Amino acid sequence: MSGIDLILTSLCLNITCDYIRLEKSPSQADWLIDSCIKPRNETCVGYMLPNATELAFNTVENNLTSSKELKEFALDEIRQKLNGSKLNIITLEDYPLSYKDANGTFGYKGVAFLILDFLADKFNFTYAVTEPPVNKVGSTDDMTGSLIEAVNKTGADMVAAFLPVISDARLYVDYSTTTLDEGEWMMIMKRPAESATGSGLLAPFNRNVWILIFVSLFAVGPIIYGLIIVRNNLTRDNSQKVYALPNCVWFVYGALMKQGSTLSPVADSTRLLFATWWIFITILTSFYTANLTAFLTLSKFTLPINDVNDIISNNKYFVAQRGSGVEYAIKNRNEALSQLLKMVEKKRGVFTETNDDVATLERYVQKENYVFIRDRPAMNHLIYEDYKRRKTISIEEKAHCPFAIATKPFMTRKRAFAYPKNSAWSSLFDPELLHLVESGIVKYMLWEELPKAEICPQNLGGTERQLRNGDLLMTYQIMLAGFGTGAVIFLTEILFRILLNRQKGHNIKDPYAKKANKSDALTITPPPAYATLYNRSRKDNIWTLSETENKNTQYINGREYMVVKGEDGVQRLIPLRTPSAALFQYSYTK
Repeated sequence: MSGIDLILTSLCLNITCDYIRLEKSPSQADWLIDSCIKPRNETCVGYMLPNATELAFNTVENNLTSSKELKEFALDEIRQKLNGSKLNIITLEDYPLSYKDANGTFGYKGVAFLILDFLADKFNFTYAVTEPPVNKVGSTDDMTGSLIEAVNKTGADMVAAFLPVISDARLYVDYSTTTLDEGEWMMIMKRPAESATGSGLLAPFNRNVWILIFVSLFAVGPIIYGLIIVRNNLTRDNSQKVYALPNCVWFVYGALMKQGSTLSPVADSTRLLFATWWIFITILTSFYTANLTAFLTLSKFTLPINDVNDIISNNKYFVAQRGSGVEYAIKNRNEALSQLLKMVEKKRGVFTETNDDVATLERYVQKENYVFIRDRPAMNHLIYEDYKRRKTISIEEKAHCPFAIATKPFMTRKRAFAYPKNSAWSSLFDPELLHLVESGIVKYMLWEELPKAEICPQNLGGTERQLRNGDLLMTYQIMLAGFGTGAVIFLTEILFRILLNRQKGHNIKDPYAKKANKSDALTITPPPAYATLYNRSRKDNIWTLSETENKNTQYINGREYMVVKGEDGVQRLIPLRTPSAALFQYSYTK
């Protein structure tokens, strides 16, 4: 048989199976079996082959219409069975998707029950709603009191809730073939006072640029010095002064600060080196100034926590609902979020039992600075309600939005309704759900009660922005580092001088010490008295210079001086003429 004969034969078998299963036209089904199976027998091939293709086409064409009719017949049977009946519906408390009215007078509300009411009106059935003992989806490792357990124990007909599609749950329930939406779980946190972009002075350039700038700052000075040495050694030109290495380094730093320089190179090569560094610094400082101005005036506010990796790197505490898709994704080691399981074991992750999102927000986020993980519709409604409440209390815009939502989803997961295993209702409900999703009605209902404008965005967009201490923090740090380094160097110089003087066997006294009393009036030992420089002769009663002191006399500017070495090791000149000597003695004794 040809390929097309085989394809059409398989179609014949499929159609025949439908007839046999539905017990529709048994005689025609037997004829189709004989017609489709016998050509496989070699003894029948010659008999069936000439008209096999035509026969198959006619068979398929005649019975495709019959197959559709049979399908409609089966659906009609299910509709008749559903008409006027009362279904057992089970749901979860998950505002705003499915929740019980606060007063209890209007039953259950939410997007899930709007869809359920639409189905009930179309297929003319009523329903009774129950909840599981514990408000959680459930899994193989966490089944007790869960929704999945309740579906199998109570004989529920349908689950009216936006359930995250979990592979483990497929063992116990069947999800609707129509996906209601792509659920996004977001992170909400306390709005930080400062942006996570970085310090104001460092923001214009990224880390790699700053590293290269510091490398060039430390390298250019020695490079200029080395090139000057090489140039002088090669040319033997003495007209160019060889600048010392500290002078070259100071020139580089001074150019960075846009300060002048006392260095005046003569050689053309040296001038070119200096000019190249000046051009580089001019361009660099221009870009830095422009970017810093833009950052301080137009920069967007960013959060420190934006995804799962930020939670791990910052070792941030987080909270989520007990039994939600988040808990399953974290505790299931086959999921990507299982990397957070260690944080849960260290008590840095909490799964709260309460369904009150407002209480969770106030307790964990506002007071304890946790990150709250919740699906997007619930998060948007939570922020909007909090914004409206705070707006009645304060008129300041920043006070209305003490919380901020991360822009990136924490996780995404498809969500759908669920049925018990082999439920007949899915064949009726799923096509209707598909129409609602494709027409955008489900998406509209999710955002119906929310404003079109974004509530409490990351960047509040204030028209005025005053500089804060956080913007100038790096300035303070540089100033403290500079003064601290200078103080350390100053103390080091004093210490080295003391050590050097001790090696010489001398003690340095503080020349700026204050005089406490008359006994401490002379803190510096004066030169010897004028009279002690002479030996008195009793015979002629004449003062004469001693031979030892005569050797230490010098004539300076035509005047005779005695050279005396003090206790501090410093030599002093004492005039030998009587009037000058008297004045000198007076200055030290009075």
